[in-house]
Amino acid sequence: MHNMHSLGLIHTDLKPENILLVSSDYLKLPGYKRTSQGETHFRCLPKSSEIKLIDFGSTAYDNQKHSSIVSTRHYRAPEVILGIGWSYPCDMWSIGCILVELFTGEALFQTHENLEHLAMMERVLGPLPEHMVQRANQGAEKYFRRSRLKWPEGAVSRESIRAVRKLDRLKNMISGCVSYGGLRSCIVDLLYGLLKFDPEERLTAEEALDHPFFRNTHA
Repeated sequence: MHNMHSLGLIHTDLKPENILLVSSDYLKLPGYKRTSQGETHFRCLPKSSEIKLIDFGSTAYDNQKHSSIVSTRHYRAPEVILGIGWSYPCDMWSIGCILVELFTGEALFQTHENLEHLAMMERVLGPLPEHMVQRANQGAEKYFRRSRLKWPEGAVSRESIRAVRKLDRLKNMISGCVSYGGLRSCIVDLLYGLLKFDPEERLTAEEALDHPFFRNTHA
């Protein structure tokens, strides 16, 4: 990602489907559980963790005219939904969502509607910054009243309200997946940096690579 951004390119559609292992070779290792019949489950461990990005069909140069909507819904950054402009940080938000999904096994924001999506973001990460809300375009300002999200009164259904309510704070999500305290706090710090609402405050690709999580200094 750092290489792309240094060339002035924004992928705009980062998601698990667009991240592939370079090699398909793997080791077959015994699993931790056995079936009631005494059979052993096996797990496949890739021989190499090297990955590559694919699908550059919507990649854009930072200095060219940007479309208003980019990214697959689940990995779409708040600035895109609010219509306040986007750049390299939208890729970093997507990476944050992908990392959470790798830890939990589920997409972080499973939604198909903007208001619900924003409500999910606030449920997991806290309130949206007022300065971003005030800059929302005409299409997005309808989701707010006095700079506060119209939730739950604006929900399309009770199921939508329940879908938001079942989410937890980001820190608690990761705590349930990572047992070692030093590693857990390091991961949480990285994720909060990648999932900053304000794109100006979000970690850049270079800053993320220099994070203790990737430098193995969290022991």
